[in-house]
Amino acid sequence: MTADTADKENFSHHYNQEPRRKAEYLRPPNTLKAKVGSGGISDAILDKAQALLENNVVDFQPLAEIYLQSLMKAIETAQKNHDKQDNENLIAAMIYPAIQLKANGGMFHYPLITTMADRLIQYLEVIVEPDLDAVEIVLAFHTTLRAVIMGRVVGNGGRHGQELLAALNDACMRYFERYPYNHSSYKLDYTEEF
Repeated sequence: MTADTADKENFSHHYNQEPRRKAEYLRPPNTLKAKVGSGGISDAILDKAQALLENNVVDFQPLAEIYLQSLMKAIETAQKNHDKQDNENLIAAMIYPAIQLKANGGMFHYPLITTMADRLIQYLEVIVEPDLDAVEIVLAFHTTLRAVIMGRVVGNGGRHGQELLAALNDACMRYFERYPYNHSSYKLDYTEEF
């Protein structure tokens, strides 16, 4: 069993929960395809595009900073409004910048950012409401993502990167153990007396 397989097994309970929010796929009209017709892309163009991605030297830090600021703004809004009934909008505001970080991390040679942002998204997908403790975990993800980006930790971060990821996973697991009613695998029993 590899370390990666063991890591996945340790956190499977949390990440195999049924998401409360599902992405809605919209298919806009493909006007470009209508103009140029159908057909494939040549291997030469694909190889050129792949080489461009692999040799990308654009600095990810300014773009990541925009998403981190957006995430922090969403965190602050959730902290102020956690007791209101606007749970879905509060959670969606935190998911969007996480999705952007996940999507762009690998392209800019930050796979650790992609992995951490993916875990944040999975966490946000299963919580029912963003209570203060739940938002505190999102803040921990934000702090860790910021440290990785500011430290320019490219690649998987080595042993330290995996320790950071494990600490975030542990925080999520402790949250779900402490608040079993605030995630999607909790089944409400309306016959139970309070």
